[in-house]
Amino acid sequence: MQTFKQPLSKESELYYLKRSREGDLEARNILVEYNLRLVAHIVKKYNNFERDTDDLISIGTIGLIKAINTYDIDKGSRLVTYASRCIENELLMMLRQERKCSREFSLYEPIGTDKEGNEINLLDIVEHEDTDIAEHVILEDNIRQLYDILERQLDSREIQVLTLRYGLFGKQPLTQREVAKQMSISRSYVSRIEKKALLKLRREFDGPAA
Repeated sequence: MQTFKQPLSKESELYYLKRSREGDLEARNILVEYNLRLVAHIVKKYNNFERDTDDLISIGTIGLIKAINTYDIDKGSRLVTYASRCIENELLMMLRQERKCSREFSLYEPIGTDKEGNEINLLDIVEHEDTDIAEHVILEDNIRQLYDILERQLDSREIQVLTLRYGLFGKQPLTQREVAKQMSISRSYVSRIEKKALLKLRREFDGPAA
């Protein structure tokens, strides 16, 4: 059974965080090693008999490394708080990708034959469409980024409003009045929440002003 080291003291954690921020890879690796217990704890929520625990820990560790690389010491919160969100985000991204892949069809999937009896696949149909494949790839990447930002930057009420308004996560889009009725709040309050949430998303997509 795999065992993990106990977390670092607050003082030791701060020491290694400062060294890691200065580019010390050894310090970063120490932070990873002493926070693997956190990864294992979070992984338990997403584990089942169909997934290998070690694989999940590897994915969670990627989130931990991202957390260490982007953590802002000056914010005042402990690393464990920030890292927990990053680890969960990495695992959720993996789960969403799994669901996406399970619904996908191969472009080479046979779908019939032409007049000469030649086999036709999905790629043959796609190639005849006036679709810019690069634009399609960019669109898919933006959608993945949207869902990632949604869960990192918005609170639960903002996520609920945008989900209902714009039909996210496969739901049917609703009017502000319908959302207000479903959430038992006023339509003007829905409008304020929606505008605030969209502003947060726009800032994340646009990045910091030059």
